[in-house]
Amino acid sequence: MRTATATAAAVATTLVGAGAAAVAAGRYAADAALRPEPGRPLPGTPRLSVHSSAPDRVALTRSLASLRPGTYGLAAPGVHAVVGPVLDGAAHDPDTVVRRLVAVTHGRLEPGTRVVLTPQVHLGDPGSALGLDHADVDIPGELGELPAWFLPGARDTWVIAVHGLGAGREHAMVVMPFLHRLRLPVLALAYRGDLGAPASPDGLGHLGESEWRDVDAAIRYALRYGARRVVLHGWSTGAAMALHAAERSALAGRIGGLVLDSPVLDWHTTLRALAAARRTPSALLPLAVRAAEGRAGLRAADRTAPGADPGALRVPVLLFHGPDDAIAPWEPSRRLAAARPDLVTLKTVRDAPHGAMWNADPEGYEEALRRFLTPLM
Repeated sequence: MRTATATAAAVATTLVGAGAAAVAAGRYAADAALRPEPGRPLPGTPRLSVHSSAPDRVALTRSLASLRPGTYGLAAPGVHAVVGPVLDGAAHDPDTVVRRLVAVTHGRLEPGTRVVLTPQVHLGDPGSALGLDHADVDIPGELGELPAWFLPGARDTWVIAVHGLGAGREHAMVVMPFLHRLRLPVLALAYRGDLGAPASPDGLGHLGESEWRDVDAAIRYALRYGARRVVLHGWSTGAAMALHAAERSALAGRIGGLVLDSPVLDWHTTLRALAAARRTPSALLPLAVRAAEGRAGLRAADRTAPGADPGALRVPVLLFHGPDDAIAPWEPSRRLAAARPDLVTLKTVRDAPHGAMWNADPEGYEEALRRFLTPLM
């Protein structure tokens, strides 16, 4: 009897311990998505060492990340630079990659500095970083004032830019010079949880499920100040917000089109990827994801993932995504495009991590964007 009792107690203790560990893992693993820190690299972003630098080039640890094509930010605490393509003809050691160094915008690239490649190419604001006229405006939202940048343009179609996971509104500056050349006004907003914006009531992010209402506020602001219609351009969870706004907003009829970059269309898979990247034990992953979904309220019966009903789409969609996105898998994007070929154009971008479709192919990205936006201007 004592043995049976002891065994039962041990099993119960183990189950309680496993449950507590799963809850703790869920809280820890979901922090990247549910407590977003703009500018902080997403979990799993590889860190590279600077081996050497010169005015026009930098040598980095050789890896799949450092070999990616395109233009990226190079970031470390107190350091930011912009790097271009790999210089194939440059002399280098077998364990390094040499990339073109476009600019060092902050700090110094000293040998030994540990850096990450980031989609955020620009620091500051559109004036200091790009030389573009802009105004700092406040958008009335349901939780308070939302700070935003407004870049004027001659047209009455406005582009509302919405950043996603691991980024702030600075991310949208990669497309601002292009949109400025098209004379399109741009409104880039900070939404709940961002620096300078109101906090979410529970202190958590919700992968766009509640944040879309701040996009709705931005649409109202744009229409109040001269827009005839808007195009929503979102990255990551910002793309999810754009889709939610198109599906739920009372002003959806004034949305002329959607540009979705690396959209988070499958909450479960994105949370699992973030949890795995934070080294949650595989046995705890399902419980950790359930805990994270519960914290964010994503398991409620009335919550539906963005784009879950392709038949609800009413406007043209340009979708940038690719098979190398480890945070938001592109299979849901492919399904959405296949379900609505009349409205959705999928631009496949290879060798690009999450939120970095422009970075991998700036010229191709902007040409696709030009073709999509021209009839909507």
